[in-house]
Amino acid sequence: MVDGVKIAFERQVRILALNDILPSKMLPAAVKDSAKYKRIANSVAQLGLVEPLMVYRPAAGGPYMLLDGHVRFCALREQGSAEARCLVADDDEGLTYNKRVNRLATIQEHYMIVRALDRGVSEEKLARALNVDVGAIRARRHLLNGISADVAEVLKDKPVGIHAFQKLRKMKAIRQLEVAELMVSANNYSANYAKALLATTKPVDLHHPEELKKATGLTSEQMARLEREMASVSHDYKELEASYGDDMLLLVIAAGFLERLLSRSEIERFLAGHHAEILENMRSIVAATSLDQAPAIAA
Repeated sequence: MVDGVKIAFERQVRILALNDILPSKMLPAAVKDSAKYKRIANSVAQLGLVEPLMVYRPAAGGPYMLLDGHVRFCALREQGSAEARCLVADDDEGLTYNKRVNRLATIQEHYMIVRALDRGVSEEKLARALNVDVGAIRARRHLLNGISADVAEVLKDKPVGIHAFQKLRKMKAIRQLEVAELMVSANNYSANYAKALLATTKPVDLHHPEELKKATGLTSEQMARLEREMASVSHDYKELEASYGDDMLLLVIAAGFLERLLSRSEIERFLAGHHAEILENMRSIVAATSLDQAPAIAA
């Protein structure tokens, strides 16, 4: 029978004195001037310690060793706190803590802010906790106003900026979905890309088509030409995307065959003496495929 998975830390959160905790590293002086530090410090001041510190106590005794939470620890110190909520780990392995963080997507941040406001947290308190102004909180609160539910589902975990949503909001639902799918396919969520797609949107797919000419400054002929070019680029991109997997598989198989071929010294000598250019091309193909596969193997 397979043994159960052993929990790597105590089940109960402990309240420990900060004087009993020894940091395992020193924060650079420049960290305190960073936006990240200020945001965490404001969050600790306004909401308290949301995520406990991760500590380890050596078997030989002595102070607890801080494994994760050095910025929070420093902020608590500066704010005059005497103790903190801590998780006590069973060993001093700090490699896995916060090393693979999934950053909060824009839509997920919107849901978080809406939920906090619905529970009675004021806009001003949220702004102080996140180290932003109240206007930014309001913009994030109304992020999905005018955005199709299907588009919100497609982009819910994507790093789409607020300005890109402003461009999407000018389009009708069907065009919004087309643009969202293009952004995902191209892995490009920038406001400039959304602006380019907005510029090529047909007037019938816009809420206020008369505003598009003012925003872009393009004539009708220029807009028509841009639409044709973008449609052609999108068509070519989708064709490449559809055939990419098969092409890569064929390339890997061919490169493997060439590598085995060149491993035979008599063949390599023959090619070097009679077909040096072909030999160089074969080596280039093998080398390029090896470089493409290296990151996947390392991961």
